[in-house]
Amino acid sequence: MTLHIDFLDETTTIKPADMELIEQLLTFTAQKEDVKKGECSITFVNNDRIQEINRDYRQKDQPTDVISFAMEEEGDGEINIVGGEGLPRILGDIIISVPFANEQAEDYGHSFDRELGFLALHGFLHLLGYDHMNETDEEVMFSRQKSLLEEFGLPRS
Repeated sequence: MTLHIDFLDETTTIKPADMELIEQLLTFTAQKEDVKKGECSITFVNNDRIQEINRDYRQKDQPTDVISFAMEEEGDGEINIVGGEGLPRILGDIIISVPFANEQAEDYGHSFDRELGFLALHGFLHLLGYDHMNETDEEVMFSRQKSLLEEFGLPRS
């Protein structure tokens, strides 16, 4: 099982230990979700940048904590790509607002590490097809998220 993550820190505030924690958590999750070979990217941005992305792609003109762009999700008019057996799954992109993560860690009374892990995992689950657009899907996604964080060792304190 291999998961390759490309990290880009536009804020220059993320420590190597933060990236290592995320890589371990998402590799753990990929194993639990039976992802044999996969690739994704995680970009750390400020609130202005994530607000711009949120506005341009989701028509919500406000900052948010995390945004995911799943590559395996078919949009209107897109066709399913067949073939490429043995190649890694290109899962997509995760964008995390570092200032937003800091604020939420403080608001929830837990560490920045825990919040960063939570946001990365939340985004990663979206890349794997989980969603929370209705109550049933939300229950499935949030309970999976909670159990993965607890099993990995990042429970909510």
